[in-house]
Amino acid sequence: MSAGATTTGRAGARIALDLSVYLVTDAALCGERGVAAVVADAVDGGVRVVQLRDKTASIDDLLRQLEALSTAIDGRAALLVNDRVDVAAAARERGLPVDGVHVGQGDAAASAARALLGDDAIVGVTANSPEHLAAVRALPRREVDYLGVGVIRPTATKPDHPPALGVEGFARFAASAAEVELPCVAIGGIGLADVAALREAGAAGVAVVSAICAADRPRDAAAAFAAAWSAR
Repeated sequence: MSAGATTTGRAGARIALDLSVYLVTDAALCGERGVAAVVADAVDGGVRVVQLRDKTASIDDLLRQLEALSTAIDGRAALLVNDRVDVAAAARERGLPVDGVHVGQGDAAASAARALLGDDAIVGVTANSPEHLAAVRALPRREVDYLGVGVIRPTATKPDHPPALGVEGFARFAASAAEVELPCVAIGGIGLADVAALREAGAAGVAVVSAICAADRPRDAAAAFAAAWSAR
């Protein structure tokens, strides 16, 4: 599935999966403004996927956050949950417009996520090595919608990250993933200056954390990434 392709989500409704500017939330970096306020501004600026990542929150707190985020997004971007397939399922059962999950190599398997959430959900998977790609290749077709590939550069938001791929390493990985029609979103230490090179390297989008969550004006920061992505 390529960037901009159509997938199903929101309990059966069709949505367009635009991976171009992808925000991963960080409550500490959002600070007193709160995650929902930052997300609302970021979506105003052009973010098209929002992934709620909060490793320490309880199920109830995550559900409250998803409710707030769904209001902030108001259907203008896809809403995913990091790791917690159970929370995504519970949110969807409550009627919250949660589109799916992003799981890591150490998290719930993509196949388990697909089985629990159904064919209409978005399932993204972290991948950064040939072994990871081989594991995804072995899955049934369309089990996974996209890969989150990185880190591109060292980043403080994930101190236990694997060795940085750089743009060239990302390009090699994306070329291999393209053979099985899996779009790759670049993540990890990405700045505005990296966007054009990553798109040229085959990225379906760029995922950022601190560049938007820590920005004084999240809307302007998101708009700058969206403009950099769209520039030819």
